[in-house]
Amino acid sequence: MAPFPAGKLYNPRMKNTFAIVLLAAAFTLPVQAADKKPADKTPADKTLATDQEKTLYALGALLSRSIQTFDLTSAELVQVQRGLTDGVLGRKLLLDAQAMAPQVQQLQGARMQAAAVKATAAGAAFIDKAAKEPGATKTASGIVVTTTSVGQGAAPTANDQVKVHYEGRLIDGTVFDSSRQRNEPAVFPLKGVIPCWTEAVQLMKVGGKAHIICPANLAYGDRGSPPLIRPGSTLIFDVELLDIVKLPAPSTSP
Repeated sequence: MAPFPAGKLYNPRMKNTFAIVLLAAAFTLPVQAADKKPADKTPADKTLATDQEKTLYALGALLSRSIQTFDLTSAELVQVQRGLTDGVLGRKLLLDAQAMAPQVQQLQGARMQAAAVKATAAGAAFIDKAAKEPGATKTASGIVVTTTSVGQGAAPTANDQVKVHYEGRLIDGTVFDSSRQRNEPAVFPLKGVIPCWTEAVQLMKVGGKAHIICPANLAYGDRGSPPLIRPGSTLIFDVELLDIVKLPAPSTSP
């Protein structure tokens, strides 16, 4: 598993298509976004008596993440369930679903934009409060950095490759990624990650630790990286800079 696959700190080319969202999101680890709506309180049978029932329930829960970006209401979910049921059971569909794909994408885009506006506002308030905490420094770009342990080694440059331990959280405290949980430090080029990291890690020295709060525009922006990171999410990282990893010298062989 690569240190930073899609949806994690490493920022590969992201595609915002309905098909990609459906395929990629169904098999990710569980996460609750900061702006997630409260759970539906409608009474339901919570009993899962057999392994088969548990497996099928898990399948539904996994698939649910593929449509989180639509921010559906209970009434809207009923219509989604109708389409899913008819499609799975091979019934005659009430319309040409493929022809409706542009409208589906438009709905997804509108919902994601609305969610981003809400999350960005919540993140801005969170950052303003964090910037007033003792020891916190807010950079010109809007990153809040609090040094928790001063390192004694060198400071990296944007052209360096670094070795770090880190934990990433949403502003509600949900952990979405952690090298410590994997018990495996991450190594990556500073130019190959989200802008917040490129800037903030350069303020650290080897051996140091820092608490870094990244505004959405320097992380994954209004697109987010669903389903782990919702649109407009402000991200929090606790980072330990373990080393600056020297890149091998270019070969001079013909």
